[in-house]
Amino acid sequence: MPSGVLFVHTNFPAQFRDLAQTLLARGVTCYAIGGLGAPGLNNVRIGRYSLARGSTPDLFPLAIRAEADLIRGRGALRVALALKAEGVDPAVIVGHPGWGETVFLDEAFPAARRILYPEFFYRGRGLDIDFDSEFLPATDEAVLRGKSKNAVMALALTEADVIVCPTEFQASTLPAVYQPRIRIIHEGVDTEAIRPGPAEPFALDDGRVIQPGAPVITYINRELEPLRGLHILARALPHLLAEVPRAQVLIVGEQGERPYGGESPDGRSWREVCFAGLAIDEARVHFLGRLSHKRMLAALRLSTAHVYYTYPFVLSWSLAEAMASGCYVIGSDTPPVRDAIKDGVNGKLLPFFDVDALSAALIAACRDPAASAGLRTAARETAVAKFDRAKGRAAWLDLLAEQGLEIPPAA
Repeated sequence: MPSGVLFVHTNFPAQFRDLAQTLLARGVTCYAIGGLGAPGLNNVRIGRYSLARGSTPDLFPLAIRAEADLIRGRGALRVALALKAEGVDPAVIVGHPGWGETVFLDEAFPAARRILYPEFFYRGRGLDIDFDSEFLPATDEAVLRGKSKNAVMALALTEADVIVCPTEFQASTLPAVYQPRIRIIHEGVDTEAIRPGPAEPFALDDGRVIQPGAPVITYINRELEPLRGLHILARALPHLLAEVPRAQVLIVGEQGERPYGGESPDGRSWREVCFAGLAIDEARVHFLGRLSHKRMLAALRLSTAHVYYTYPFVLSWSLAEAMASGCYVIGSDTPPVRDAIKDGVNGKLLPFFDVDALSAALIAACRDPAASAGLRTAARETAVAKFDRAKGRAAWLDLLAEQGLEIPPAA
């Protein structure tokens, strides 16, 4: 009889870590399929797929993503059949369809209920691609390439029993045919552990220390790219630094291999592109790279204002963590951010491209930190209400039970 859950994610456990650990603690057997670099999780039997081949040379450009997804899907099926030969027969498959691994799994486990977790359905127009003509213009090729990214994911979603999306905006990107099967469940952040607390001295790599009480602007962008508004922040900083001589800026993140918005056209890092030609006081703008989670939270507790900008795209965990930390969030007035921040209620929203408005808001925050106290409290309340991990966990368990998974009660 089918039992247990098969998780599918190229980087398993990724978003499924907490859910898998919760199920294991309840006595539910869990399995996983992931790529060769997937970290895996203790007590979860994981099968890692390899790619039988690379992309076809000179393939029609719009088919490159679909072919790559199908190659991954075929690899995942080989692993699934090997697991089946070992006796694995999951009652439910929980998978991320974005890289193709879930598309053929019904050939191995036809009776399993399928819950798929798409984070974003690309459009040629109206979302990220034509939002910023400076860095992601809607050329004919870009529009078609954006739409073609969905080919294999759309096939997988067609056969899903339930579709889970983390936010209302991200759910809205899916076509109407999928909407009746969507549930909104954010995986959440640990709002018990991530909470407002006293700021502590923050040591920089050069030996200097930022003391509590100094005006501090924080910004977190894993890939340091325009898609998260790095260029808008960069252009707002000269005025801020001139008007607030004590202000310090902490920028968390570094250029990755695959920025969401693609690489810069001339091969430079996006940091170089976004800060080129700007008069920045390098003694007060600190690029911290990728920090440990503990150190990142320490930076947030020091924050006078936290900047979170994004194109119409996936909402970052960092925003939920900043809100849970009680930060004063100054965000872009774009659909993903509006799912979390209401202007004047629990933060401040500004037009994405209005550099002067961002400068003015940062200056005002530094000159009168107490003015944002109510917004900080409301941000924390919103994080607990909308992005609490325990609530997301409970919603997932209810959904799995609805799909027929037997989940023993908590000990």
